Amino acid sequence: MSEKPEKRAWLPPRWFVRLAWFTHRGLYRVSGGRVGLRRAKGNRWGMMHLTITGRRSGQERSVILGYFDDGPNLVTMAMNGWADGEPAWWLNLQAHPEASVDLVDGRRTVRGRAAEGEERSRLWAWWREIDKNLDAYAALRSAETAVVVLEPSSDSNG
Repeated sequence: MSEKPEKRAWLPPRWFVRLAWFTHRGLYRVSGGRVGLRRAKGNRWGMMHLTITGRRSGQERSVILGYFDDGPNLVTMAMNGWADGEPAWWLNLQAHPEASVDLVDGRRTVRGRAAEGEERSRLWAWWREIDKNLDAYAALRSAETAVVVLEPSSDSNG
Protein backbone atom coordinates (compact mmCIF):
# COMPACT_ATOMS: atom_id res chain seq x y z
CA MET A 1 0.00 0.00 0.00
CA SER A 2 2.95 2.29 -0.17
CA GLU A 3 4.36 4.02 -3.19
CA LYS A 4 7.77 3.07 -4.61
CA PRO A 5 10.33 5.18 -2.73
CA GLU A 6 12.73 7.29 -4.77
CA LYS A 7 15.72 6.48 -2.56
CA ARG A 8 16.53 4.15 0.29
CA ALA A 9 15.88 5.57 3.73
CA TRP A 10 18.78 5.83 6.18
CA LEU A 11 18.46 4.51 9.71
CA PRO A 12 21.04 4.54 12.48
CA PRO A 13 22.50 1.17 13.53
CA ARG A 14 20.07 -1.12 15.39
CA TRP A 15 22.09 -0.88 18.63
CA PHE A 16 21.63 2.90 18.58
CA VAL A 17 17.87 2.64 18.00
CA ARG A 18 17.54 0.20 20.90
CA LEU A 19 19.67 2.43 23.15
CA ALA A 20 17.45 5.41 22.30
CA TRP A 21 14.32 3.41 23.19
CA PHE A 22 15.88 2.26 26.46
CA THR A 23 16.94 5.82 27.36
CA HIS A 24 13.52 7.28 26.51
CA ARG A 25 11.70 4.72 28.68
CA GLY A 26 14.21 5.34 31.48
CA LEU A 27 13.65 9.11 31.42
CA TYR A 28 9.89 8.53 31.46
CA ARG A 29 10.13 6.13 34.41
CA VAL A 30 12.64 8.19 36.46
CA SER A 31 10.64 11.41 35.97
CA GLY A 32 7.40 9.74 37.05
CA GLY A 33 5.93 10.38 33.60
CA ARG A 34 6.72 14.11 33.55
CA VAL A 35 9.28 13.67 30.71
CA GLY A 36 8.87 11.63 27.56
CA LEU A 37 5.36 12.30 26.29
CA ARG A 38 3.98 15.00 24.02
CA ARG A 39 0.64 15.88 22.52
CA ALA A 40 0.04 15.31 18.82
CA LYS A 41 -0.61 18.64 17.07
CA GLY A 42 -1.32 19.36 13.43
CA ASN A 43 1.33 17.65 11.33
CA ARG A 44 3.42 16.58 14.32
CA TRP A 45 3.02 13.17 15.91
CA GLY A 46 2.79 12.86 19.66
CA MET A 47 4.26 10.32 22.06
CA MET A 48 2.20 8.03 24.27
CA HIS A 49 3.00 5.36 26.86
CA LEU A 50 1.13 2.14 26.01
CA THR A 51 0.72 -0.60 28.63
CA ILE A 52 -0.37 -4.03 27.39
CA THR A 53 -0.53 -7.55 28.79
CA GLY A 54 2.21 -9.95 27.73
CA ARG A 55 0.83 -12.75 25.56
CA ARG A 56 2.91 -15.44 27.27
CA SER A 57 3.82 -13.98 30.66
CA GLY A 58 0.50 -12.31 31.46
CA GLN A 59 2.54 -9.46 32.98
CA GLU A 60 2.21 -5.79 32.13
CA ARG A 61 4.54 -4.57 29.39
CA SER A 62 5.04 -0.95 28.37
CA VAL A 63 6.36 0.93 25.38
CA ILE A 64 6.47 4.56 24.24
CA LEU A 65 5.07 5.06 20.73
CA GLY A 66 4.40 7.85 18.29
CA TYR A 67 0.74 8.52 17.53
CA PHE A 68 -1.76 10.91 16.04
CA ASP A 69 -5.41 11.52 16.84
CA ASP A 70 -8.17 10.35 14.52
CA GLY A 71 -11.29 11.63 16.21
CA PRO A 72 -11.52 9.78 19.54
CA ASN A 73 -9.01 7.14 18.37
CA LEU A 74 -5.23 7.09 18.64
CA VAL A 75 -3.31 5.81 15.62
CA THR A 76 0.18 4.31 15.67
CA MET A 77 2.20 1.89 13.56
CA ALA A 78 3.67 -1.51 14.40
CA MET A 79 6.99 -0.67 12.80
CA ASN A 80 9.63 -2.19 15.12
CA GLY A 81 11.99 0.70 14.42
CA TRP A 82 11.57 -0.12 10.72
CA ALA A 83 13.32 -3.47 11.25
CA ASP A 84 11.82 -6.76 10.11
CA GLY A 85 9.59 -8.70 12.45
CA GLU A 86 6.59 -7.54 14.39
CA PRO A 87 7.24 -5.56 17.57
CA ALA A 88 6.47 -7.49 20.74
CA TRP A 89 3.94 -4.89 21.88
CA TRP A 90 1.89 -5.47 18.71
CA LEU A 91 1.94 -9.27 19.14
CA ASN A 92 0.85 -8.76 22.76
CA LEU A 93 -1.92 -6.34 21.77
CA GLN A 94 -3.25 -8.78 19.20
CA ALA A 95 -3.43 -11.47 21.90
CA HIS A 96 -4.89 -9.10 24.54
CA PRO A 97 -6.54 -6.09 22.80
CA GLU A 98 -7.47 -4.27 26.03
CA ALA A 99 -4.73 -1.85 27.08
CA SER A 100 -4.11 1.52 28.71
CA VAL A 101 -2.46 4.61 27.31
CA ASP A 102 -0.85 7.46 29.23
CA LEU A 103 -0.97 10.78 27.39
CA VAL A 104 0.09 14.26 28.45
CA ASP A 105 -3.50 14.87 29.62
CA GLY A 106 -4.01 11.59 31.48
CA ARG A 107 -4.71 7.89 31.17
CA ARG A 108 -7.19 6.17 28.85
CA THR A 109 -8.24 2.59 28.49
CA VAL A 110 -8.30 1.46 24.89
CA ARG A 111 -8.90 -1.53 22.67
CA GLY A 112 -6.40 -2.12 19.87
CA ARG A 113 -6.95 -3.41 16.35
CA ALA A 114 -5.35 -3.24 12.92
CA ALA A 115 -6.81 -0.79 10.41
CA GLU A 116 -7.83 -2.46 7.15
CA GLY A 117 -8.93 -1.50 3.67
CA GLU A 118 -9.97 2.11 3.08
CA GLU A 119 -9.39 3.04 6.71
CA ARG A 120 -5.78 1.81 6.53
CA SER A 121 -5.22 3.70 3.26
CA ARG A 122 -6.62 6.91 4.77
CA LEU A 123 -4.57 6.61 7.96
CA TRP A 124 -1.39 5.70 6.04
CA ALA A 125 -1.90 8.80 3.88
CA TRP A 126 -2.20 10.91 7.04
CA TRP A 127 1.05 9.43 8.42
CA ARG A 128 2.65 10.26 5.07
CA GLU A 129 1.67 13.91 5.61
CA ILE A 130 3.42 13.82 8.98
CA ASP A 131 6.49 11.94 7.74
CA LYS A 132 7.43 12.53 4.10
CA ASN A 133 9.88 9.57 4.21
CA LEU A 134 7.26 7.06 5.41
CA ASP A 135 7.20 4.97 2.24
CA ALA A 136 11.01 4.79 2.07
CA TYR A 137 11.17 3.62 5.69
CA ALA A 138 8.37 1.09 5.16
CA ALA A 139 10.28 -0.32 2.17
CA LEU A 140 13.02 -1.40 4.62
CA ARG A 141 10.61 -4.02 5.99
CA SER A 142 9.79 -7.22 4.12
CA ALA A 143 6.18 -7.26 5.36
CA GLU A 144 3.45 -4.63 5.41
CA THR A 145 3.54 -2.39 8.48
CA ALA A 146 0.33 -2.60 10.49
CA VAL A 147 -1.51 0.66 11.15
CA VAL A 148 -2.86 0.23 14.67
CA VAL A 149 -6.02 1.93 15.91
CA LEU A 150 -6.53 2.33 19.65
CA GLU A 151 -10.23 2.92 20.27
CA PRO A 152 -11.55 4.17 23.61
CA SER A 153 -12.91 1.34 25.76
CA SER A 154 -16.34 1.69 27.29
CA ASP A 155 -14.69 2.18 30.70
CA SER A 156 -12.24 4.82 29.38
CA ASN A 157 -11.63 7.98 31.39
CA GLY A 158 -10.75 10.09 28.36
